[in-house]
Amino acid sequence: MFQLKNKFINQLFGSFMDLLPIFSVVLFFQLFILRQPIPNIADIAIGTAFVVLGLTLFIQGLEKSLFPIGETMAYAFAKKGSLLWLLVFAFSLGFGTTAAEPALIAVADEAARIAAEGGMIEKTNKAKESYAFGLRFTVAFSVGFAILLGVLRIIRGWPLHYLIIPGYIGVVVMTFFAPESIIGIAYDSGGVTTSTITVPLVTTLGVGLASAIQGRNPMTDGFGLIAFASLTPMIFVMAYGVIL
Repeated sequence: MFQLKNKFINQLFGSFMDLLPIFSVVLFFQLFILRQPIPNIADIAIGTAFVVLGLTLFIQGLEKSLFPIGETMAYAFAKKGSLLWLLVFAFSLGFGTTAAEPALIAVADEAARIAAEGGMIEKTNKAKESYAFGLRFTVAFSVGFAILLGVLRIIRGWPLHYLIIPGYIGVVVMTFFAPESIIGIAYDSGGVTTSTITVPLVTTLGVGLASAIQGRNPMTDGFGLIAFASLTPMIFVMAYGVIL
């Protein structure tokens, strides 16, 4: 019990040290550049404590739950030897984690609001919800496809750059054909997909799968799935804009 308590305190301190550069930058500019007092110091202090505690608990959750689950399921599918079910699982994992990604939900809602104000869609809740849902579904589908492709790469042993370079060429080409109003959203979609929920599960899937397959190196083959998850949403969302 004492060791567990001591470990938790050490992780709290580690989380605080990780966030210290952010706090330092904000305080420096607030006090020495803007030269204004810090408003609501008590609320900020309480909020900071919540952020440190939340980050600590989140890391604990990753270590105790998501990382072991991802690796265990990757091992199980590799030992089972069923390529079809492994690919179905990879697609479902990418789709499900992305659809639940808080950052993507926020960006999709904001994009729908701006699209309504700009006259691209009707200024009704139904139109905005439909636009946001379509954007989220497109990004989630693209990430599912990306994880499926990444898992297939690990199994077949394809070099990562054989897929990444053509993918970014596709992004550049699509940029010339996509509506200007969707390009920025498409590029941002590639970033918001790789956030708190998607990254841990997808990373452990890749590393676990590469560790379970004979002849694969977890360092060279296990990583790279996140690169696909960042790439494909840009292409799919621009295609979504062309169709829409």
